[in-house]
Amino acid sequence: MKDRNQYNLLANLFRYPKEGYADNINETAAMLKDNYPKAYEEIKPFVDVVNKNTLHQTEEIFGQTFHIQAICFLDIGYVLFAEDYKRGDFLVQMKNEQREANNDCGEELADNLPNVLSLMALLKDEEFLGELAVRVMVKALKKMLEDFDISRISLKQKVMKKKQKVIILEDMKNKNIYQHAIQATLDVIQADFKDINYNDVEEVRDLTSEFLSDCGTCSTDNEPAKTN
Repeated sequence: MKDRNQYNLLANLFRYPKEGYADNINETAAMLKDNYPKAYEEIKPFVDVVNKNTLHQTEEIFGQTFHIQAICFLDIGYVLFAEDYKRGDFLVQMKNEQREANNDCGEELADNLPNVLSLMALLKDEEFLGELAVRVMVKALKKMLEDFDISRISLKQKVMKKKQKVIILEDMKNKNIYQHAIQATLDVIQADFKDINYNDVEEVRDLTSEFLSDCGTCSTDNEPAKTN
């Protein structure tokens, strides 16, 4: 199995900020600078904010990006399927893969973004890894990035104003910095798997047959993601 520690480092970007979070982000940035220059240029604004902020400030941004009135969510199944029944099927498959890889998911779900990224570092089956990367992660990360569009955020805030008086996300400085982390992660995956075409993958497992083959809410394009 190839060393894929880059995915363990990327996973740290999306774990709840705790003591040492800035050190982890700087380590990830150094790895990107040495190996993925495009992703490094993308993540620099994120790194700058984390290094300038206190841990508490970073915690607030994380919570208000992914948890409290979230801009987007970190559970990949929800990103792709929302409340559709396929979300449950996908989660079951991810639980099985995580258990087989002996990957400790902690208190988060098996399809939580950092858990899926750390799984990518552990998978021994290169064909399945290609399926997961190209047909799941690329689609999910692109959908997450769409949620950071200013018009979408504005629409969410208008809806929230009708439901409650206080909008926690409104006027939050640096509220969008995590889009740089998401884009950098997408850049790495697209670079690592740029030579894989959907048609190159012959093995079809439960994960792909039940989830990917008729994904009604995923991106409708039939071609693999292209790198710039």
